[in-house]
Amino acid sequence: MRVGAYFGNHPCSRYHNRTTLRDVAGRQFGDMVKAVVDVEAGMMAIGGELHSDEEAILLDNGSRQSNLWGINLYPEKPSEEWIEFDSMINVRPSGGNRSRHIESVEIREAVTQIVHRLVED
Repeated sequence: MRVGAYFGNHPCSRYHNRTTLRDVAGRQFGDMVKAVVDVEAGMMAIGGELHSDEEAILLDNGSRQSNLWGINLYPEKPSEEWIEFDSMINVRPSGGNRSRHIESVEIREAVTQIVHRLVED
């Protein structure tokens, strides 16, 4: 299992914290940062303008599309509310996910664990 994060299109050897994400959000969307999580490899890409940008980074670095899930992070919100499981890349009817929301509780839990491991509170 690979473990780590990509910031923009560069791999990061260090973990991030919410202060870093607040700075990224301020430069992009105001209060939100887009991210894509590879639930198999335990990796995450953050900081892209679109989830598909981050998805492409992870695919270029060996991830499989079926393991990638798009989320939005709201670093100002409390821990139990700061992850939004919503992205167009999550729509995959043939894989059982028919909406933008990650419908599987198990996948949402895996995404949450990876985010909490890679982003310090």
